[in-house]
Amino acid sequence: MASMDECRQALRDLAAKLDRNADEVQGRIDLDRTLACRITDLEAAFHGRLAGGRLLDIADGDDPKAKIALITSSDDLLALVNGELDVARAMAGRRISIKAGPLDLLKLRKLL
Repeated sequence: MASMDECRQALRDLAAKLDRNADEVQGRIDLDRTLACRITDLEAAFHGRLAGGRLLDIADGDDPKAKIALITSSDDLLALVNGELDVARAMAGRRISIKAGPLDLLKLRKLL
């Protein structure tokens, strides 16, 4: 099981990856949504905002009103961010769950 600090760093790493690609993505994907990342095995959560192809304002704690929610274990979060776990396969295998509207899911697919 990964620690809270490792999960926090994984989200920062994800934000950095998205930031490097933001200029390319920004014109193609119009996505400005609040995001919650719920870590099931740690019974913890983080929240932030997806805007302009970037992940911004990452902070500890849940956002129950978030428009997009990623629900996963700590180890699977690290594997996703490190490219060791494919998003589609993880969803099919129920290792992760993404709660979002259908159009947001399509936009997220292009972003990730």
